[in-house]
Amino acid sequence: MFRLSQYMRALVTPDTAPRRTVAPHPAAGPQMGMPLGPVVIWNLVRRCNLSCLHCYSFSADHDFPGELTTAEVFRVLDDLKAFRVPVLILSGGEPLMRRDIFAISRRAKEMGFYIGLSSNGTLIDEQRIADIAAVGYDYVGISLDGLKERHDRFRRREGAFDQSLHGIRLCRAEGIKVGIRLTLTEENAADLPALLDLMLAEGIDKFYLSHLNYAGRGNTNRERDALHATTRDAMELLCETALDDARAGREREIVTGNNDADGLFMLHWVRTNLPDKAGALEAVLRRWGGNASGVHIANIDTQGDVHPDTMWGHDTLGNVRARPFGEIWSDRTNPLLAALNQRPRPVSGRCAGCRYLEICNGNTRVRAFQTTGDPWAEDPGCYLSDDEIGRESAELCHA
Repeated sequence: MFRLSQYMRALVTPDTAPRRTVAPHPAAGPQMGMPLGPVVIWNLVRRCNLSCLHCYSFSADHDFPGELTTAEVFRVLDDLKAFRVPVLILSGGEPLMRRDIFAISRRAKEMGFYIGLSSNGTLIDEQRIADIAAVGYDYVGISLDGLKERHDRFRRREGAFDQSLHGIRLCRAEGIKVGIRLTLTEENAADLPALLDLMLAEGIDKFYLSHLNYAGRGNTNRERDALHATTRDAMELLCETALDDARAGREREIVTGNNDADGLFMLHWVRTNLPDKAGALEAVLRRWGGNASGVHIANIDTQGDVHPDTMWGHDTLGNVRARPFGEIWSDRTNPLLAALNQRPRPVSGRCAGCRYLEICNGNTRVRAFQTTGDPWAEDPGCYLSDDEIGRESAELCHA
């Protein structure tokens, strides 16, 4: 995740930039002083009441066999705590369709995890909001794919937008930090300015722009992906908005995900618009380190399989029913995990020649795999020109 607003605020108010180590997590037991484990996005249930066009998990409105039981989930929570995992994002499917979701959430909260709930928002009603508030989620994220007409079409459910917005308002009324997430496509990019306006009007805390990643129905529908020019326009707007917020003292948070070229785009934007700040930003971005799949980001799916992130369903590192999460995550005999933790990563094409590989870390490997069959090929989602990523890359590409 690229925390655009926090970096922009740091340019206006120094020493406020977020930090993240880029060192891989060593193989280590649960002793004091060991590094923090990864953020874990946990797909607890595959069932969902919607069938969205870009769903990465091929969810549907029926039960799927073989999902972890409550007792198994509790045991895995103990393993994650022992490995010093700091953050759990509980997802699905639609996590509110899992009958024990609040029991799991309460236990995780009592254990001291930061707990996020990733929902489509349609099931957050007057009955469930009391349970959601009682858990004390640190954050609730709700997806919106545009304004009403477009959102309902993407979600393939009439009235879905109104239900999700109602859920957002219920969370706000309970004082729960809530955010909206837009998966950017060529079709819905026009609604981005209106969603940013909606965010201010509704007092929504966070906006997450997710670039389309090619997994599940997101891969089936990848022809809907935003063109590079559209992506650049969206990022231009987000940079302008974040700078306006920083100067006005607004605390809303704008973040992006699934395209680590965003960091380099921001650097070029700052060189043009705030040139005296560019050197400091570049140093911070190099510490940030770019793509964190398999390093600082992990996924556990409904069957207990562990993946480098939520989009890597085609590659499994191990299963938490068979081995503790910490053992799986520390096992550098796994060639994929070892390569993801390598710096620089063994990428090819434009990525290999990029002067700024240290900043983006090769971007999203899943898009490369889905389009070429090679996880280390150049990422087709990089929307920067050869000049922007360095003349060396341009020479390599056209040699």
